[in-house]
Amino acid sequence: MVEQRVSIEVSNHIAVVRLLRADKHNALDEAMFNAIADSAARMRNESGVRAVVLCGDGPSFCSGLDIASFMSGPTGPEVLLLRDGGSIANLAQRVAYDWSLVPVPVIVAVHGACFGGGMQIALGADIRIAAPDARLAIMEVKLGLVPDMGITQSLPRLIASDVAKELTFTGRILSGSEACDLGLVTRVAQDPFAAAHALASEIAGNSPDAIRAAKRLLNEAWNAPAQQALLLETELQISLLGTANQIAAVTAAATKEPAVFIDPD
Repeated sequence: MVEQRVSIEVSNHIAVVRLLRADKHNALDEAMFNAIADSAARMRNESGVRAVVLCGDGPSFCSGLDIASFMSGPTGPEVLLLRDGGSIANLAQRVAYDWSLVPVPVIVAVHGACFGGGMQIALGADIRIAAPDARLAIMEVKLGLVPDMGITQSLPRLIASDVAKELTFTGRILSGSEACDLGLVTRVAQDPFAAAHALASEIAGNSPDAIRAAKRLLNEAWNAPAQQALLLETELQISLLGTANQIAAVTAAATKEPAVFIDPD
């Protein structure tokens, strides 16, 4: 029987998605790939969730591909490259890219090792909080490979192409602090999970309609032509004006009392 690879706990509008292969530093075997993809799919439709915290159990966030499991198992890593159901992404890509499809903010707490596939999963989230001494690397070159888990969709939004090339060509390991200086990490914290959870709680206190619209706006308009981006701003604003949650936010701002929001179905 395959052991559980991921747990999901939902409380106070926050979902904590935790990788559970601590003895392997949460290395990615086929079961882990499937479990992460399934978790992202669940978060796309989970009622009442306003923010997601993605983290790893044990000493690391995720140490990357578990090569030994594919070498000794019935299937090779090629199974990760197959597409099904007309998806634009294969299984390897979905574990990183699909977090961008979750309508609410996804915050990753990075500690210990965050290598290769683990790095690309972290890059797929909206926000990354890392321990100063965390170790991060785009490490695929060390295996004679290219990073292929959605990095073309995440990395260009964060750093300049020359920096991306240096890190990809060398596979060198960065500390959490250096990764933050380069823009790969949003900020550092001694306890990244506590910081990520506190941020998720702050986000969850705002209108869920506005937060979802803001994520969609920034994701879709970031590199879009001005005409398309400005039109989306207007369309999303019109969809929010006068709604129950927008009125609740205005009332809360005026009265200094906590707002009571209605979560989308």
